[in-house]
Amino acid sequence: MKNISEITKITTVTSQHKEQNAPMNNSYKTWFKSGSPWVWLSASGVSLSLISVLGLLLLIASKGLSYFWPATIYQFEVNDLQGSSYTVIGEIYERESIPVSQLAHTKMVFSPETETVERILIKTGNRELVSLDFRWILVPQITKTTEPKNVVVIERRTNGNFYGFIDKIILDGKEVKKQQLTQLIERVDNFQQQIEDLQKSDIGSINYQLERLRLKEKKYKINNQLTSDLKQEIDIQVLALQNQYKVLEKKLMNLRQQVVRDQIVVRAMDGKTLTINLENVLSVSYANQLNLVEKAEVFLQKIGHFVSDDPREANTEGGVFPAIFGTVLMVLLMTVIVSPFGVIAAIYLHEYAGKNGFTKILRIAVINLAGVPSIVYGIFGLGFFVYVLGGSIDALFFPENLPSPTFGTPGVLWSAITLAILTLPVVIVSTEEGLARIPSSMRHGSLALGATKVETLWRIILPIASPAIMTGIILAIARAAGEVAPLMLVGVVKMAPTLPLDGNFPFLHLERKFMHLGFHIYDVGFQSPNVEAARPLVYATALLLVTIIVALNMTAVSIRNKLREKYRALEH
Repeated sequence: MKNISEITKITTVTSQHKEQNAPMNNSYKTWFKSGSPWVWLSASGVSLSLISVLGLLLLIASKGLSYFWPATIYQFEVNDLQGSSYTVIGEIYERESIPVSQLAHTKMVFSPETETVERILIKTGNRELVSLDFRWILVPQITKTTEPKNVVVIERRTNGNFYGFIDKIILDGKEVKKQQLTQLIERVDNFQQQIEDLQKSDIGSINYQLERLRLKEKKYKINNQLTSDLKQEIDIQVLALQNQYKVLEKKLMNLRQQVVRDQIVVRAMDGKTLTINLENVLSVSYANQLNLVEKAEVFLQKIGHFVSDDPREANTEGGVFPAIFGTVLMVLLMTVIVSPFGVIAAIYLHEYAGKNGFTKILRIAVINLAGVPSIVYGIFGLGFFVYVLGGSIDALFFPENLPSPTFGTPGVLWSAITLAILTLPVVIVSTEEGLARIPSSMRHGSLALGATKVETLWRIILPIASPAIMTGIILAIARAAGEVAPLMLVGVVKMAPTLPLDGNFPFLHLERKFMHLGFHIYDVGFQSPNVEAARPLVYATALLLVTIIVALNMTAVSIRNKLREKYRALEH
C-alpha cells in the first residue's frame, strides 16, 4: 500500500509539472509557427552582410585615400652585413615582423629570446639611379633615423618621384634663388598646358581633317568619280591645312624651347648629383615642412589630379580621367540601348503574347539568359557585332578605310550593345513584374471610357509601372558598370590615345576603343611591373569605381522615387 501511495504521488507531481510546462511549450510552438525565428534569422543575415560591405568599403577607403596623403620623409643611416654604412631617404610604405629563422642566411646574430624582427618597406624613388624604387630594411640595421626639413619630393612625368635635396636652380644657364622655384614651376605648367592644347586641339584637328581629305579622295577613286576639278579642290584644302600646320608647329617648337631652358640640380641619398629639366617636373614639395592644413591642401590637390589627369608610367602613376570618362559613357550608352528594348519586350510578353507554349519558352529563355557567364556575351559580341556586323558596315559605308577597319574592330558602341544584351533579362523581368502588379480593373476602366489599348498603355499602365522599370534599369547599371570580362574582348584597352568625344565632327566617335575603371584595376593590380607602387593605386581606383556606381544608382533611385510620388494617386 505504501508503494502504491508513493507511485500515486509521483504521478500527480509529474502531471502537475506537465500542466505547468504546457503553456510554455505551446508558446514556443506558436512562436515557431508564426515565422518569427526566420524573420530574426533573415534580419541577422542582412545585418552581417551590411557590416561586411561597410567593412570592405572602409578598408578600400582607408587604403585608397592614404595614397594621396603627403607622407613624412625619413633619412635612415643603415649598416649592412659587411660593416659599411649607407644612407636611405624615402617614405615608410609598410611595416611587418618576420621570424628570425628567415634571416638565417644573413648570418645576423640575435639574442636567444628574439623570435621576430621588424622590417620596413621604404619608397626611395629615384628610378633612374636604382632599378627599383622600393627596398626592405631591417630595423636592427638602422643606426639613426631623422626627418630633415630641407628634403624635397619632386613628382615627375617619368622615372617616378625623386627624394633628395636641391642644390641649385638654373634659369637660362644662370643660377637663381631657390625661392623662385614655385614661380618657375607655375610658368612651366602654363607652357605645358599650351603645348597640350596645341597638340590635342589645333594640331590634332588639322591631322584629322587631312586624314578625312585623304579618305575622301580615295573614296572618289574607288567609285570612279574623281575628276580634275575635285582633285584640285582637295589639293587646295590640303595645302591650306598644311600651311596652318607649319604655323602651329613653329609655335609648338617655341613653347618647347621655353620649357627646356629651366633646370634643377639635385643631390640624391648616395651623394650623386642629378640635373632635372623642369619640363619633366609636376610638383615640388618640402613634405617635412608642411603643417596639417597644408597637408590637407596637398591631399585635395592630389585627389583632383588623380580624377582629372591621364595615367603615366604604365598606369602606375598619374590620373584615371580617361577610364572615368569611358566607364560613364559606356554605361549611359548601354542604358539608352537596353531600356526601350527591355520595356518593349516586357510589354509584349505581358500585354500582347498569348498564354501558350511559345510564350512560356520565351520566358524560360529570358530567365536562362540571366545566368549565362558574361565572358560568353563577350565572345558573342566579338564574333557577331565586331566581325559580322562591323565588317559589313565597313564594306558598305567605309570602303575607303579598308583594310584598316572602322567599325569592324572593338569599340565603345559594341561594348555598350554587348552589355545591353547582358542586362536585358534584368530589365524585362523587373518591368513585367511591375506590369503584373497593376490590377486589370484599371485596364478595363480605361477601355470602357473609350481609350484604345495603346493609349491605355501609354497614359495609364506605363506611368504606374515606371518605378519598376527604373528598378530594372538600376540593377542593369549596377551590373554593367562592374563588368570587365566581356569588355576585354569588345572594346577596352590598357591605354586609349584619344577619348571617344572630341571637337572633330561627328564629335562622338563610337567606333573608338576606350579605357574602363574595372579593367584599369585589373591591369594595375595584375599586369603592373611595379607591384608595390601599384597596390595603393588599385585601392584608390576601386574606391572611385564604387563611388561612380553608387552615384549612378542614387541618381536612378531618386528618379524612381519621384516617379512613384508623381503617379501614386493614379495607382489608387
